[in-house]
Amino acid sequence: MKSYIRIIFSARMLVALLMGFSCGMPLNLTITVLQAWMKAEGVDLAVIGLFALVGIPYTLKFLWAPVMDRFVPPFLGRRRGWLLMAQIALMASVAGLGQTEPARYPAMVAAAALLVTFFSATQDIIVDAYRREDIPDAELGFAASLYINGYRLGMLIAAGGGLILADHIPFSRVYLIMAGCMIPGIITTLLAPEPDVEAKPPLTLKAAVVEPLMEYFQRNGAVWILVFILLYKVGDTMATAMTIPFYLDIGYSNSEIGAVVKLFGFWATIAGALIGGVLTLRIGVYGGLWVFGILQAVSTACFALLMRAGHSIPALATVIGFENLSSGMGTVAFVAYMAALTDKRFTATQYALLSSLMGVPRVLAAAPTGYFAERLGWETFFILCALAALPGLMLLFKARAWGIAVIKDNSEISL
Repeated sequence: MKSYIRIIFSARMLVALLMGFSCGMPLNLTITVLQAWMKAEGVDLAVIGLFALVGIPYTLKFLWAPVMDRFVPPFLGRRRGWLLMAQIALMASVAGLGQTEPARYPAMVAAAALLVTFFSATQDIIVDAYRREDIPDAELGFAASLYINGYRLGMLIAAGGGLILADHIPFSRVYLIMAGCMIPGIITTLLAPEPDVEAKPPLTLKAAVVEPLMEYFQRNGAVWILVFILLYKVGDTMATAMTIPFYLDIGYSNSEIGAVVKLFGFWATIAGALIGGVLTLRIGVYGGLWVFGILQAVSTACFALLMRAGHSIPALATVIGFENLSSGMGTVAFVAYMAALTDKRFTATQYALLSSLMGVPRVLAAAPTGYFAERLGWETFFILCALAALPGLMLLFKARAWGIAVIKDNSEISL
């Protein structure tokens, strides 16, 4: 038990939490808060909709990730040096975005927002690499849970706090305050140790681009691992894409959805991530992928039961609590799994590629869900979503043959 307590309350876990907070802060500043500001300034809805494109750097971050693997800044080391530069640039770009004028110069706003997302995505690249290199494999699950919860807390403060402040002070000052909220991340970077990695970085930029791919595809089961990453959370993703229309269809009001689904659901997800992180210390990431994956599928099927229950707040709270708990746990195991797949010589590049691949189902699998729900009906649709989780789970039967360190039990952690 002492071993677990030492891990949970270790300095590196605090670093994972604070770095997660730093990564979560910028996201809603270019989505929710910026949309509210533009609407208040009378910007056309079509223009506001186009601003979704400023999020492109998050999906293309693998293109410049090799630079962070290849070059080592002359201060603080390969990870902290890049991270400090990205965080200072991010703080400046957030403050700069707040000084723009959405109604008069939307193109300038777009350019400033694009800078925010670029430096935010760059920070994500480096933090993911840092966490992989600093945390032992057996502790990646719990570190992922703290990172994810820190990320969600940062998103909540930026969106909720930012909108509340905007009712009392100008948006320009809101963005200055949010820029100041980046300071804890900078302090964390300065105080945290540089990861001790024996593997040497690539010698050339070409090597930083080519060698990560060559190293990965030489592994046993490389293609099947990519298929697994695409499929593991596909059922959960499909169901989530249609939940709001579903709630409205069976009679829940917007207030009920906001209170139960969003607020209660948020804390259930936070709890799920923490529980998942602790459990992975005991059963390992491989065991977590199995247990949490099954729970995800079962919780998705529970929406079909909610359809039969109809308008019932206790039933809604039960289903949302179960679904968000299991989804939070599954995400922890999944993120830890991807982190452990990376070679420490090319952590930034390989993790950026894998995390970009993880986002593909959010677009492709979610796109036809409205059609399925309309043709099949809600009950059959959610059963289909639950069954969609099975191919990913079946691939886990082959996982032990793939020779990836992450699938091993955490037997080195003693009770």
